[in-house]
Amino acid sequence: MLIQDWAVVLKTSLQGLGAGFIDFVPKLIIAIILFILGWVLGSIIGKWVGQLITALKIDKLFNGTSFDEALTKSGFKLNVGSFIGGIIKWFIVIAFLIPSLEILNLNEVNLFLTDKVLLFIPKLFVAALVLVVATLIADIVKVIVVSAAETAKIKSANLLGVVTKYSIWVFAFIIAFHELGVAPWFMETLFMAIVYMIGLAVALAFGLGGKDAAARSIEKVKSEMTRHGGN
Repeated sequence: MLIQDWAVVLKTSLQGLGAGFIDFVPKLIIAIILFILGWVLGSIIGKWVGQLITALKIDKLFNGTSFDEALTKSGFKLNVGSFIGGIIKWFIVIAFLIPSLEILNLNEVNLFLTDKVLLFIPKLFVAALVLVVATLIADIVKVIVVSAAETAKIKSANLLGVVTKYSIWVFAFIIAFHELGVAPWFMETLFMAIVYMIGLAVALAFGLGGKDAAARSIEKVKSEMTRHGGN
């Protein structure tokens, strides 16, 4: 009797396992096909976008910038097309991976990809775009500031230019980190500290550069007072 009971239990288990396997295999095949389709489409579209950006020669805008020089010293070569194309590729791949996992009832993994990874990619793109814009304008604004300061005969013109350039970089990184959700309270504290430091640096720059002009103005006032006093 006991042996018969075990036989029934084993038979039932095997039947359930077989039914589950038969039900799972078609879902697995569909999920794999869907994922492969997403991978192929993502690779094609990402490559196409990368080639388009490369054909527009956007990389040349960064040639000679401090960002390009820093990457070169680090052993990396700036390739905007590959970067943006890669982001688009993985966005499409993950967009197809989510329904694939849903077919397999992997809800926890699916929830993580939907709430974390898929929503993070656009933020990463925006953060990268902010840094790209900062790269383009930082050196230009530096040249403008230095030229204006030299025209105003401020001796610390180069210092003002450097402060302006790296201020743009710092603000860009703060915006990028804020977009990525990296410790917002820390970013706010860092922002305030940097504002104070920049204000101090600018004050010192103008103070040092305007010292001689101030001295000349004081001497002029004193000579005028002496002349009028003599009269």
